[in-house]
Amino acid sequence: MSLAPRVVLVHRTTEYEELVAHHGTHGQAAFFLASRDRDIDEVAERHRRARRALADVASAIPLTWRQSQVERGDLDRFLFAPEDVVVVVGQDGLVANVAKYLDGQPVIGIDTDPGRNPGVLVRHRAAQAASLLAAALTCDAEELTMVEAVADDTQRLIALNEIYLGAVGHQTARYRLGLEGDGGVVEAQASSGVLVGTGTGATGWLRSVWQERGAALPLPHPTDTRLLWFVREAWPSPATGTSLVAGELSAATSLHLTVESERLVAFGDGMETDALELTWGQSVRVGVAARALRLVG
Repeated sequence: MSLAPRVVLVHRTTEYEELVAHHGTHGQAAFFLASRDRDIDEVAERHRRARRALADVASAIPLTWRQSQVERGDLDRFLFAPEDVVVVVGQDGLVANVAKYLDGQPVIGIDTDPGRNPGVLVRHRAAQAASLLAAALTCDAEELTMVEAVADDTQRLIALNEIYLGAVGHQTARYRLGLEGDGGVVEAQASSGVLVGTGTGATGWLRSVWQERGAALPLPHPTDTRLLWFVREAWPSPATGTSLVAGELSAATSLHLTVESERLVAFGDGMETDALELTWGQSVRVGVAARALRLVG
């Protein structure tokens, strides 16, 4: 007999919970917010909406299915199974947080605060959970392209929005940069780092750099197997160049970076605490990831 599906509810600690945990009581948290011209009632109401949405989704899970919950801070210790259906209850960024831990499982995004969240990845309401769960195992999901970085020591990082490579603290990074699969040149550079992003990331950090550069390259769609990359603030000198500062990557091409600093890092989706550590002489390849995020609806 086949194993019943398991629904994994992914959520995060609310701002209200963080405030009460830090200040000890509701009253102390209210006093703290009032000193900064904020009202705790608004924060508490958003907390109630988030918890109500989580409860509504949990109650919509079929009785014959299994279920589990995981908080964002525990994602790196949670083991997802192939038969899981992942329901993200929260903000768009929470989908990006969980994406790198998945391998083909369908994902449903539930918006807990409509009108406050953009709703790019959390596209549904809690009231739709029952019908979405029923369709999750049979309907075609949208496959969102992801980006990966693979170091020469087998370290690997996958991200949904973008990967940044550079120095800790965004100081000057030194490296050699080239394109693999394109027969291009290799150039020594000193810059504030390299950003490689997907079509999903084109609504965030990647878009801001793209706009700054004059939007010469078309932004990819989230399902396009195409990435954009930009070198941030490349510095020209007798030893470093600025001819390779932007471009596209297809599934057949990738960026190749060799470290010429004492230490560089690569991190994805803004999660600097979960980074690849790269030392002088190491190399890393960045390109389209073999896996994609399967987003329902």
